[in-house]
Amino acid sequence: MQPLLDAIAAMARPTDAQRIFHGRGGLFAGCEHWSLDAYPPVFVLTSFQPVEEEDLATIGAALEARWAQVAPGEPLNWVFQCRHEQLRVQGRAETRLMAGTVPDPHEVTEQGARFRVHVLKGQNHGLFLDMAQGRRWVHEYITAQKAREPRGAKVLNLFAYTCAFSVVALQAGARQVVNVDMSHGAIAIGQQNHQLNGLTTGASFLAHDIFSTWGKITRGGPYGLVIVDPPSYQKGSFVATKDYARLMRRLTDLLAPGGHALLCLNAPELGVDFLQGQMQELAPELTFVEGVANPAVFADVQPERALKVLAYKAPD
Repeated sequence: MQPLLDAIAAMARPTDAQRIFHGRGGLFAGCEHWSLDAYPPVFVLTSFQPVEEEDLATIGAALEARWAQVAPGEPLNWVFQCRHEQLRVQGRAETRLMAGTVPDPHEVTEQGARFRVHVLKGQNHGLFLDMAQGRRWVHEYITAQKAREPRGAKVLNLFAYTCAFSVVALQAGARQVVNVDMSHGAIAIGQQNHQLNGLTTGASFLAHDIFSTWGKITRGGPYGLVIVDPPSYQKGSFVATKDYARLMRRLTDLLAPGGHALLCLNAPELGVDFLQGQMQELAPELTFVEGVANPAVFADVQPERALKVLAYKAPD
């Protein structure tokens, strides 16, 4: 546990939502089950295996001590979530408020954008912190594209979840973003995220199954940027090993000349070669541009297991 305690002792006061400690990357022996995130003003400690109460007490004391140094006089707010295998099989997690309070509504910032999160329910808190560099890439791409085409790009955001990509794209000057996700709840939060950032026009929201909405999606194109960020496995909805190919086959028809596709995959068992091999077979017209690096804190002893984000370009 010492590496986690060391990270707490060294952390600055977080302002943006961010990961503080990433034991899951395997770089810290004995801490592989721990992660610590900041969703200011709340810390979220997660364990992927059962832990002893005395360990939680030790970590809580470390958080209290460091918080007293970086935010003297302010109360510490922290939540513990246990996601050990048995709970994950059941599709649930044990979540406890350990100290302080959680704002309701709870809003956080990242790179100047504001997002609504929910750290006391569910395993997904509304903003995936490992995708921070992917969102930065989208912002930079749209900014550069707008310099060439003042009208701004048209963006398709597939598996939009709470529409964070859409927020940053519109902030960067996108003309329009079409958000598609089958979860009505996630889309509703996505709409709130746009309102939080004063984005009242430019976004549309389709709470539909992507594979049964291709006609409407295609008619809305072509797109200067297509973002594909599916779950790696969601029973009855998406299984990466068989369904990602269905998306890749559509990319050429969806993209405008010179447009880009950003392909994302967070499946430890599937490496970069899974995406690159299938793209070479199913969409050979698209050229690989670059892989987007993950935030440094998410370093992994086996990089192939970490989040994959790849950019491709259509012919001019």
